[in-house]
Amino acid sequence: MSPALKNPTRRRLLSALGLGMASPMAWAQSPVWPPRTVKIVVPYAPGGGVDLVARMLAERLHRQWGQPVVVDNKPGASTLIGATAVAKAAPDGLALLLTSEATITSNPFLFDKLPYDPVRELAPISQLVSLPQMVIAHPSVPANTMAELMALLKSRSHALSYASYGSGSLPHLLFESLRAKHGGNLVHVPYRGISPAVSAVHAGETQLTLAGVSGALALLRAGKLKALAVGRPTRLTEMPDVPTLRELGLADIDPGESWFGLFTTGGTPAPVVQKIHHDVAAIGNDPAFREAALLSRGFEPVFSAPAGFARFIEADMRQKAQLIRISGAKAE
Repeated sequence: MSPALKNPTRRRLLSALGLGMASPMAWAQSPVWPPRTVKIVVPYAPGGGVDLVARMLAERLHRQWGQPVVVDNKPGASTLIGATAVAKAAPDGLALLLTSEATITSNPFLFDKLPYDPVRELAPISQLVSLPQMVIAHPSVPANTMAELMALLKSRSHALSYASYGSGSLPHLLFESLRAKHGGNLVHVPYRGISPAVSAVHAGETQLTLAGVSGALALLRAGKLKALAVGRPTRLTEMPDVPTLRELGLADIDPGESWFGLFTTGGTPAPVVQKIHHDVAAIGNDPAFREAALLSRGFEPVFSAPAGFARFIEADMRQKAQLIRISGAKAE
């Protein structure tokens, strides 16, 4: 891993990710953008949350731009295949990447070497949505707060188990960092996705996990799971009595929210990046789109500007680097 990835700086993120201003004269002489088909690469299989957001966004962008906007699923290799395809594309904005945080802020620290450089070769356009995470437990766990859970973990002669969706996933980073920094007896049980992990806790196969609010809220409200903390800066409107990890003095183990973001190839002219953001933000600000595509599915709309997204990535990279180091997580 390059030293720059270990220590990303704001200047490097803002400049290397294509946010420097292009020549106004050169842009004035350019044709109307986009001149032809735009491709949104999704580095996951069809049917998941990232794919769903990409398809709904593509349909609206097609109407707005008057050019075909197609979704190209390139799953596999921990999102490396899809991310590399966009990183190595022509820097013209016609290849977009819609992906989750794993591609950008976790993979650089899980892999010894990547086929793409997320800082130099991918230009941030917008954080589209946030997916707040909650520490959840099976009702049989005799702890209703994080303090009670930590005391229980230190006192039990038998370990509690937690479900994750693999090494380096958000639940893995949280609970391994909890064990490393605060002690306790925990057993890691990986599943093939977050939905199976939540189902495992619901069924009592495991006792704990970290899950997106949208995937666990119905079970929480029905009393079939219980929430101990939320991993975000502020409490959730839906569950105002559940404190944040930061409030509880556990910011050191908070892996943060899951998120979906939109990128293009590094070196794409700044006016193109800004145009894409402007048009995507207009869609994101449409109440009908927000409700049908996002809010109804538990996604919190963000639609940040490129510079703000770059700053967010910088902070998320620092936290992920720290937790991956503490947890000892490696790519599987």
